[in-house]
Amino acid sequence: MTGNDLESNDLECIDLESPRFPRSARYHPDWIRAGVSGGANALWLTEWLTEKMDLRPGMRVLDLGCGRGASSVFLHHEFGVQVWATDLWFSVDERLRRVRDAGVEHAVFPLHADARSLPFAADFFDAVVGIDSFVYYGTDDLYLGYLARFVKPGGQIGLAGAGLTREIDAAPPAHLTAWWEPSMACLHSADWWRRHWERSGVARVDVADTMADGWEHWLRWQHAVAPDNAVEIDALTADRGRYLGYVRAVARRTDATPDEPITSIPVTYARHPVQRG
Repeated sequence: MTGNDLESNDLECIDLESPRFPRSARYHPDWIRAGVSGGANALWLTEWLTEKMDLRPGMRVLDLGCGRGASSVFLHHEFGVQVWATDLWFSVDERLRRVRDAGVEHAVFPLHADARSLPFAADFFDAVVGIDSFVYYGTDDLYLGYLARFVKPGGQIGLAGAGLTREIDAAPPAHLTAWWEPSMACLHSADWWRRHWERSGVARVDVADTMADGWEHWLRWQHAVAPDNAVEIDALTADRGRYLGYVRAVARRTDATPDEPITSIPVTYARHPVQRG
């Protein structure tokens, strides 16, 4: 079934109970809708990503760019991990209320922090996940080296979110121009993420791939939670997976020592004449 085949009265019951995501289907659709923080179903993406991750009870996990925290609650419920639910844009107070209402305050810890200025000790986490957020901070060539400092050697770093099935190296194709904004330049393919991460030397990529029929899941979610978003819906419908889809990547930190971040450079000032003569 394609997006064009979906009837509006089917979307609410079908889209949030997709057989592709059996773990996510156990969560109440009203709770999922109340936690919407972006253009993707955070539970679907978290479930897809964690299929390729080794998460065990008691592990410390950084949920980076977690939005309103639905993915963080999911991670603890499904895997018994401790989660630091970290986000810059969304209210940490509202996130804490969601965590408390879910009964997981003992294991999910909301924080307000910038992904580029994290308040953690080196080697603190067993794993880091970024759900539909990594493109906003992680395309910087130096970022993975910075983030890897907080992960134990051998620990995993994973991302899942909107991306490209193949790179767009010039102007976007005509059928995407109405939707494509300058900020869309942050979207990349799975192969791009593999190259981007492996060239750093601090991580070995285990998985970098594209979700089968990801564009349809993306489209169905838009119909379910943002049916008035005609520009994005029309772009996805016209594209049909030629360029747009969901991508994921999972890597393990190597034994290489990440560079220490530069926070200040000590200097000694010596007075000299400003001009000759």
